[in-house]
Amino acid sequence: MDDSTRLISPEYETSAECEPSYNPSAIHAGFPSPAQNYMNGTIDLNRVLVRHRETTFFARVDGDTMKDAGIGNGDIVIIDKSLDANDGDFVVAFIDGEFVLRRIKIDKTKKCVWLMSADGKAKPTKITTDNDLTIWGVITYTIKKMR
Repeated sequence: MDDSTRLISPEYETSAECEPSYNPSAIHAGFPSPAQNYMNGTIDLNRVLVRHRETTFFARVDGDTMKDAGIGNGDIVIIDKSLDANDGDFVVAFIDGEFVLRRIKIDKTKKCVWLMSADGKAKPTKITTDNDLTIWGVITYTIKKMR
């Protein structure tokens, strides 16, 4: 495994100073909306992005094995430990002593589980009885710095 994941705890701030302005209508990717001048309200990102406060963690991605899935080096992922992983979910797995971020593939016909990268370079990892694996949590959101 070549990518690591550093875990950080979410900070919960309830003061109004931390709530940026919010436009509850959709943002169109075409022509600007005349309603854009009438944005009001605020948004609490913890309320939007964190479903289960006691079991949610943030982690900064270190590496590019998931870049073709839109999760790149330096992005922040939001991990919910209370969710069960389903086929196709992005997960933080603790495998053989280290944390990795991968997409989980559950092959019910062959009764096996794979951890899949998304860069075309790292080989899929077939989980066997020789592996020590814990699905630590399911990725629910990604925060990407654009600038």
